[in-house]
Amino acid sequence: MTRHDGAGPGVPRARRSGHRDPRHHLPHHVLLSAVLAVIVGLSAAIYLAVDAGDGGRRGQDTLASSRTGPHSAAALSTGLWVGSWAAAPAGGEPLTERDGTAGRTVRNVVHTSVGGTSARITLSNLYGTKALTVTSVTLAVAAGDDSPAAAPGTLRRLTFGGRPAISIPAGGQAVSDAVPLAVPRDSDVLVSLYTPTSAGPVTFHHLAQQTSYVADGEHTADVTGTPYTGQSTYWRYLTALDVLSEEAEGTVVAFGDSITDGFASAPGANRRWPDVLADRLHASLTDGDEDAPRYGVVNVGISGNRVLTGGPGRPAGNPSGLDRFDRDVLGRPNVKVVVIDLGVNDILRSRTTADPDAVLDGLRDMVRRAHAHGIKAVGTTLLPFRGHHDYTDAREDVRRRINAEIRSGSVYDTLVDVDRAMHDPYDPRRLKAEYDSGDHLHPSDRGYWKMAQLIRWSQLTGAGRADL
Repeated sequence: MTRHDGAGPGVPRARRSGHRDPRHHLPHHVLLSAVLAVIVGLSAAIYLAVDAGDGGRRGQDTLASSRTGPHSAAALSTGLWVGSWAAAPAGGEPLTERDGTAGRTVRNVVHTSVGGTSARITLSNLYGTKALTVTSVTLAVAAGDDSPAAAPGTLRRLTFGGRPAISIPAGGQAVSDAVPLAVPRDSDVLVSLYTPTSAGPVTFHHLAQQTSYVADGEHTADVTGTPYTGQSTYWRYLTALDVLSEEAEGTVVAFGDSITDGFASAPGANRRWPDVLADRLHASLTDGDEDAPRYGVVNVGISGNRVLTGGPGRPAGNPSGLDRFDRDVLGRPNVKVVVIDLGVNDILRSRTTADPDAVLDGLRDMVRRAHAHGIKAVGTTLLPFRGHHDYTDAREDVRRRINAEIRSGSVYDTLVDVDRAMHDPYDPRRLKAEYDSGDHLHPSDRGYWKMAQLIRWSQLTGAGRADL
């Protein structure tokens, strides 16, 4: 049984106690700054010792340096930077406001869509209220599916501007230096980071459909996985894994809500429709299909996401598609195509009848932004949802009006008509039973497979039509 590792019960934390020495009158923030400086300094010293071989054979055998020797930046292979995995930051993790992940190591497990010869990551502190101090980060290929253990010889330390530790300001993000590593496609990768202090709410993606791990103390360099006794169904802090690839020529971004995020798909099985699309692309290339584009596929769906309206807070939890489009799509490396499946939550979550023209205007605005960056915009129709608890005939009418306009060709460069292919032929207001997960809104694994099959290779190539 998967145990959620929030900031609540089940995961012990180190507690500090003490008293103020009356002989000293330094302000609290000065003392905290001094403590953090010592932590960062010690981290750097330990890193350099291991890097030089002073840490004994353990460092030499299991931890390859990203700074010197054959693994230096100068030894990076040629290729193109593309996205292999991504997740959109969706909010601040509940119950982490006080302690964050202080004193613990988070080991995120992510699945690659394309391989490469080097890698880099992006960490986000978007929802933190204080600077996020990260004193050690490692990356490794997982020893097996759903495993916290690293494959022998693959663990690498990551640096930021040449340093092993980094402080990410509240609301900010940081991209690591590139590290040489043979990253296989269709494989799990481990990204581990240690935070000695709390930055407030943990920036997370809550619908991972993947088990990640947590350990008490600093265990970023552990290859056995033994200390990682805590489990989580979230991705924390990590928002991107890019690879320097000779097998890909660009990135396709899947942008949407829970249907893109993979709600109700089999956990740990990578059966979301963007996963299936990545598998299709690779299989076609392996079979010699010259029409298949060579792309990495990244999934930036957020469950509950809407085109027009974000959640509460500042920054907004679950920001609207319009607000996050630049960050989650345009900010990715070498994006060629964006596939947009968004709008159903604008219909279902509106207290009154949603305005279809406003939703369509929002979708067109995103398409215009994509075109301004040379990105082709592929769109889907909205799937039916009769039988879902929020269904009404008025909402169904809005869905049909939006779909009619999408089919007219006035919204996207090209259309993937998932509605027509997947609705019940005897009642077009419903999903066909074989594609229904059971809640009458989200597809089943077979439904997600079907969505990915509907995309034609010609739709993922060529330029967008700027006059839309």
